[in-house]
Amino acid sequence: MVRAEVLGAIERRRRWRYEDKVRIVEESFSAGVTVTDVARRNGVAASLVFTWRRQAKLGQLGGGSPAPLLLPVELAPVVTDVPPTSASEVACTEPARRSRRLSGIIEIALGSGRRLRVDRDVDADALRRVLDVLDRR
Repeated sequence: MVRAEVLGAIERRRRWRYEDKVRIVEESFSAGVTVTDVARRNGVAASLVFTWRRQAKLGQLGGGSPAPLLLPVELAPVVTDVPPTSASEVACTEPARRSRRLSGIIEIALGSGRRLRVDRDVDADALRRVLDVLDRR
């Protein structure tokens, strides 16, 4: 299938709708795709996709409302095969209660696959004492 676009004599530049820009930028951040492939599929120059990605990161992509802020995210694997050996380690590896709001959760990797999760309401002095004890081990 050959795709062609006819440009009129007055306007030589193609105007991209904000929604199309956002869709193309989001697609370009998908895992396992390259910007060049996304650009070819959508009939746009790869350099323009890179420009849109930069503008999206800065919140300057355009449109009537503020552009969605797109940031890279790295997901760390959860280690579940290391059983806790003491009551203090059980408290450290136990997942946060579902009834609590999950916003403001801080996760601290302690090593050996153990993680300590606290919410934003944690007593800073108590947390400092716990971390000092764990650091001395």
